[in-house]
Amino acid sequence: MPAGKKSTKTRLIEAALDLFAERGVTDTTTKAVADRAQVNEVTLFRHFGSKHGLLLAVMEDSAVLAQLGKSLLEQATSKASLAQVLEDYAQVSLDALEKVPELVRSVVGEAGQYPPENRLALGQGLTEANKYVAKHLAKAIAKEGLESRFPPETLTSLLNGLLLGYFTIESTIEGDELWLEREDFLASLVELFLHGAIVTSTQTNIIPKTRLSQVDREPIQDLPANLVHSIFRQAKKQGRQEYALVYVLFAAGLSAQEVIALERSHCIRESGQRILQINQGAIRQVPLNQWILGKRYGFSESDPVTKWLKIRKDRQSALFINERQQPISQEELEALWQTITEGLLTPQAQSPTLQQTQQTWCVEMLSKGIDLENLSILSGMEIEQLQPFSQRAKEKAAIEQAYRLDRLNSNNNSL
Repeated sequence: MPAGKKSTKTRLIEAALDLFAERGVTDTTTKAVADRAQVNEVTLFRHFGSKHGLLLAVMEDSAVLAQLGKSLLEQATSKASLAQVLEDYAQVSLDALEKVPELVRSVVGEAGQYPPENRLALGQGLTEANKYVAKHLAKAIAKEGLESRFPPETLTSLLNGLLLGYFTIESTIEGDELWLEREDFLASLVELFLHGAIVTSTQTNIIPKTRLSQVDREPIQDLPANLVHSIFRQAKKQGRQEYALVYVLFAAGLSAQEVIALERSHCIRESGQRILQINQGAIRQVPLNQWILGKRYGFSESDPVTKWLKIRKDRQSALFINERQQPISQEELEALWQTITEGLLTPQAQSPTLQQTQQTWCVEMLSKGIDLENLSILSGMEIEQLQPFSQRAKEKAAIEQAYRLDRLNSNNNSL
């Protein structure tokens, strides 16, 4: 497309790609990108918000990630064998990386110098690409009546990690004789996956359950109601932002990455219900529950988020901010959570974690009666990932039923 006909967003992404490759991400300024794209810096911020938002757009739109999964999608729906699918995908991925070697070396070599926001953006972009590939790899495996020793996303992460590692070594090191030709590496890679990670359905019976699912390896530890209400009380004493933060965590079940990406404009009011627009990770809308584990914390015009926004005097767009009135980072969010929950312990005698707020929300939503499909839509998780939460909700329902029956028998005997 001629330069004059390219959109402003496209010109900015292309300029950033060139400068990231020339100077590295750390030394590239937003002003330099805007100048090369022949726009003002305000336009860049309007499109991407910040440099780390621009980096994420570059990674998503450049050949590195745009090509990932494209070949696999075509092969997964064709008659090609699984071996051919793996080899073709690996070849296409390496070809894509070779188109922007300077960018790859810059990202890998300088990632340790990035602020948390940049690393978060980069990790999220890679995660989304990984999820996309995993779906189609799972289809290719199932077509041949085979199964994986690992969940699809874990298997894909291993595959992409090996490909990125091979490319990084080959593009930065001289004299490495481990792989004489790329074909040798590809053949070994396919052999490793076909005979190490992929098995027939009968073989999976001898694999320990803990190896079949990453979710199964991590027991669900939702927080009991009395502990959650104690967290709310301590948060309310800390301040309006702390109270609003705890409310969002337990009322919408967001991850830490999704929380720090929230902006004021993402808070939508519809028919007395507060809805959050989630633009980080799985794009979706999530309603904020007014009732949380038996107590009401949100009201039609007076929920903790609304109260927090009303007292804000700054012009920062982020929903949660630090003392410098800048968007809160993940490290700062973790520190704030530790301050709020200081002195409180879970039934396992441990400090509550941010991850447990999401687990608590998922279990409560299932206990309230939502089905797995709708919870998948609201949470951004796959139904397979939600199965352990469903089991935990059933366990809690069984305990509640046992309690009611015991109480009923006690009342009958007293008569």
